[in-house]
Amino acid sequence: MVQAYILIQTEVGKASTVAEVIAGIDGVIHAEDVTGPYDVIVRAQAETVDDLGRLVVAKVQRVDGITRTLTCPVVHL
Repeated sequence: MVQAYILIQTEVGKASTVAEVIAGIDGVIHAEDVTGPYDVIVRAQAETVDDLGRLVVAKVQRVDGITRTLTCPVVHL
């Protein structure tokens, strides 16, 4: 299982709506709107890195109101 944090920037005033929509996507563990340089932080998981990439590109990035994402895979050193 691969997990990652997805840091999301949204259009002004869209953070809570984006977080709510993303929370309903299969593979998303948590989606919360926050303050700071990013508007929403998501924790997601998938079986493989490729599956995680598909989750981000095919599902998360298609949510209306998102302007930019940054995916940070979790590593266990």
